[in-house]
Amino acid sequence: MNRRRRRPNYFGWVIFGLVVLFGYYFNRVYLPSTPLLAGPTVTPTRSFESYVTEAEDLFKQGKLRDSIDAYKLAIKASPQDPTLYVALARVQVWDGKYEEAQSNAENALLLDNNNAMAYAVHAWALDFQDGKNGQALESINEALKRDDRNALIEAYYVEILVDSGFDNYAKAAEQSRVALALDDKIVETHRARGYILSVTQNYEESVQEYDVAIAINPNLSVLYIEQGLNYRALSLKDKAIEAFSNAITRNPSDPQPYYLISRTYATYGDYSKALQYADSAVQNNPADASLHANLGVMATRNFDYETAVKELGLAIFGGTTEAGVKIVGIPLSNDVRVSEYYFTLGLAMARTNQCGEALQIAQKLQANGSDDEITKDATNKIISICQENLDNPVGATSTPASLPVETETPAPTSTP
Repeated sequence: MNRRRRRPNYFGWVIFGLVVLFGYYFNRVYLPSTPLLAGPTVTPTRSFESYVTEAEDLFKQGKLRDSIDAYKLAIKASPQDPTLYVALARVQVWDGKYEEAQSNAENALLLDNNNAMAYAVHAWALDFQDGKNGQALESINEALKRDDRNALIEAYYVEILVDSGFDNYAKAAEQSRVALALDDKIVETHRARGYILSVTQNYEESVQEYDVAIAINPNLSVLYIEQGLNYRALSLKDKAIEAFSNAITRNPSDPQPYYLISRTYATYGDYSKALQYADSAVQNNPADASLHANLGVMATRNFDYETAVKELGLAIFGGTTEAGVKIVGIPLSNDVRVSEYYFTLGLAMARTNQCGEALQIAQKLQANGSDDEITKDATNKIISICQENLDNPVGATSTPASLPVETETPAPTSTP
């Protein structure tokens, strides 16, 4: 009946102890020091406010494209905030992206259809698009219904009123004073006042308003362009060219200031420089038919009729450049500038003895019935040159066209 006592299993206890030690090491030492092989890595996320701050700073620096990109990142971080779409649309208008600005203002209205600034920026974007001034007036009135003490809205209202026609100039002048009274520390109110002063030919006072706007933000190229137009209207060529050059410095890829410098030099008979800047404008936007037309006009002034025929032909009839860029032709209208393109092509063709085509253009101009005396004189000149070529088939004439590139500036009226 006596049981045999079992001897202790020392080997098992050793194994057990090793297992315990291994578990402790695995959980307390190995796992914490080993990176995860799967799953998301924790990284800090930027707030939409930080993107907005960055976008505002970039706008102040005149870096509009970078500002737009920053606002888009802010929207990605907070897609339900209508104020972000409004801010983006506002910068897009400054950058000339009017349809995109309209779309983003409409996005803001989808999120909040009672947002006054969304209606205002929507109206501003519409006003820059052909044939949409009526819609712009409707939208700006919706903005004013919701907030009639907002300086930005009032400033946009001024521009839209001016663009709606002469009958609204007096009201636009009144609203420009209201906008300044509400806030004279922002660019838009001074720009709006400068705009109404300019269209009513009070150029010196307009210059003063643009001076203030530029002092508030010296990095917006469009302010220099509008300032330069005032100087040109005052026949201050050097100041005009300086202003346009400042616009180029702020935005070198914009063809407009190059074009304006070209026209300014041509006004004063410096056709060599006019040709140089006309070519730079085309290089910046080779798909723009009007820029090719201007280059053709300046080539004619430099007696380079072969280039003139080539560039004006592209502009008027359309086609493809040597680099493969497609050009959509400009149809004939009673617009003075368009008429200039047509009769200059006709003159260049006549001077190179391409009278079959030149006379067709002359016939189109006559059939168009323009009342512009310059166009009538140029049309008669085409016919006269071709008659000379017929009577004297030695070659084309070499006398330059004696037609002004720019019309004279009317005298200022009373201050609005």
